[in-house]
Amino acid sequence: MSGLSAGGIRKGQGRGSVTPRVSFEFFPPATPQLVRQFWSVMDRLAPLAPDFVSITYGAGGRTRKRTHEMVVAVKQRTSIEPAAHLTCVGASREEIHDILERYWQAGIRHLVALRGDPPSGSSAFVPHPLGYAGAVDLVADIHAFADFEISVAAHPEGHPDSTSLKADLDHLKRKEAAGASRAITQYFFDPEVFLRFRDQAIRAGIRMPLVPGILPVTDFGQLQRISARCGARVPPWLEQLFAGLDQEPETGRLVGAHVTAGLCQDLLREGVEAFHFYTLNRAELTRAVCRFLGVSEKPLRPENRPAATLHD
Repeated sequence: MSGLSAGGIRKGQGRGSVTPRVSFEFFPPATPQLVRQFWSVMDRLAPLAPDFVSITYGAGGRTRKRTHEMVVAVKQRTSIEPAAHLTCVGASREEIHDILERYWQAGIRHLVALRGDPPSGSSAFVPHPLGYAGAVDLVADIHAFADFEISVAAHPEGHPDSTSLKADLDHLKRKEAAGASRAITQYFFDPEVFLRFRDQAIRAGIRMPLVPGILPVTDFGQLQRISARCGARVPPWLEQLFAGLDQEPETGRLVGAHVTAGLCQDLLREGVEAFHFYTLNRAELTRAVCRFLGVSEKPLRPENRPAATLHD
């Protein structure tokens, strides 16, 4: 975190002065109240002109219907390009082909193809008997089905199920060869984690863009729970920064904004020019960090504003 200005943000110099491109991730809301919150957050983030917004797919595919509805709604009601998450879990190839056909007919051209997490209560991924062995097979099938843009996952600190980082890189290279056009990383908090991974990927012959996934910290307890499930490392210095702030959410948000903006500025100075924000369906920190990074807001025409409500 060295080299920060008095305001906690690196002074723009060299590549750091480049205004980055951004994209945002949401999860599909489960109740009418959360649907209204979703569109409120979209309304606040849409003026940042993201490259795309992605809608996640729950473990075991349990949000499949809601994911499809929200992706199509974003396409129909806004000028933002949506990307639909799609996983291998609990689906046959025939079912996936049906989903692909429906997305294509709805004008969806961007998918985030993932192996997927096992359903609740299961400890390991088990391929569907008529489905895919993993993400490489899914990517190849999507690529053969139609001309979708395909994003995939990358794990700078190693996938929890992987035997080594080299195995992870080999797997990522196979996904690129199968038709992936970009990789979005798991979140991290030390810039060296991403930069080291980027260097290793280049040496491994991976040429597709690697986009760092950024998680603005709003609730440290929630961060610890998420990280325990996905294998992301929470560094001791971050734990120390949030120590004693459990009952001080406003202070916690200020600390989170400082940490996230500093991380992104460090990466900008190293030539990173695109960021994917895991919003957790909240606008404030993501919007603040984007403003810190110089991402200007563009007024939306009335017809391009997200709809205020959508029945679940």
